[in-house]
Amino acid sequence: MATGKILINLYDSTRQLVPAGTEVLLTLTDGNKRTIYRNNVKGPTINIPDVTVYDNFGDQYTVLISRDNVLDTGFFPVDVSANLVRTVSLMILPEKAEFNFSQFNDLLVLAPQLYELLSQGADDAASAQRRYEDLKEVEDGKDLACLLNILTACRDIPLPQGTVLQYFRQLVWNNATYPMKQDRFYVWADPTLVTQVRTADNQGSFAEEPNPGLLHPGATTSYKQIQFGEANVQLTFHEKEPSPAGTNWVLVEPDIDYFKDMVAHTVLEVIPGFFGLTDPKIVYLLRWMAGRQGHAPEFNPPYTVRPAAG
Repeated sequence: MATGKILINLYDSTRQLVPAGTEVLLTLTDGNKRTIYRNNVKGPTINIPDVTVYDNFGDQYTVLISRDNVLDTGFFPVDVSANLVRTVSLMILPEKAEFNFSQFNDLLVLAPQLYELLSQGADDAASAQRRYEDLKEVEDGKDLACLLNILTACRDIPLPQGTVLQYFRQLVWNNATYPMKQDRFYVWADPTLVTQVRTADNQGSFAEEPNPGLLHPGATTSYKQIQFGEANVQLTFHEKEPSPAGTNWVLVEPDIDYFKDMVAHTVLEVIPGFFGLTDPKIVYLLRWMAGRQGHAPEFNPPYTVRPAAG
C-alpha cells in the first residue's frame, strides 16, 4: 500500500520554534478514526514516515499534541498523499498565559496600518497612546488582544480591490452602545466596503449569514470569510446607524469565530454558558495555525502570549 509522510513543526506562543528536545505526546489518527501512533516525541521537528495512504477519506489524518501545563493543540484534516510530505505547523499555548503587547510607538514600524487606524480620532499622538495603554488594563488585555487579532487579520484579507483594513476609517472608542469587547469591536468604514464584500461573496471568498439581526442586534447584513477551517473574520454591517457629522461612513462590527460552520458557531459560541465569549488567546492560536496550513500571509499581531507570571 502506498505511503506518505507528515512533518510536524512545533512553535511556542511567541511564534518561534520550541527549544530542541522539547518533549510532547503525539497522537496520530487516520480518517477512519483509528489511532495509528501515540508516543512521546521530541521537537521542534517531528518526522512521521510511512503514513498509510488509502486514497479515500481515510487519508484525512488528525495530529494532536499534548503536554503538561499547556493546552492540547492539533490540526485536522492533514491530507496525506503518496510519496509527498505534508507539513503541519502547530502552536503550543500555556494553560496559564498572559499577553505581551508591543509599545504603541513601536507599532509605527511593526504595524504602520494598525498604528494609523488606532490614532484616528485622537486629539494628538499622546492621546492615542493613552487610549491604547488604557485598553491594556481592561479585562487583563483581552479587549486589546481581540482588537489587534481582528485588525491584523483584516489587513491581510484580500477583496476585489484592496484589503478589508484599507476601508476602515475610525474605531469606536468609549461607547456604551457599541463597546470594545474581547470578541468584537465597532469601526466606521468607507461604505464601498459593503459592495466589496458582496462582490467577494459572489466570488466565493465570503458567505452571507442569514438573519444577522438575531445574533447582532441592529445589523442589516453580515458576511463571513470562509478561507480557513477555523478563525475566520465575520463582518457585520449596521447600515442604518447615522454616520458621524461630516462623514459618510457605515458602521461595521467585526468579530472572529472559532468555527467555519455557521451551525457550529451558533450552537457552541453563542448559547450562554457553553463556551462564554470567544477567547482572544485561542483565536490567536487558531488563526496562526490556519494561516500556516493555508499558506496565507504570516499572522503576526503586535503582541505575543507568554506564561503568566507566578
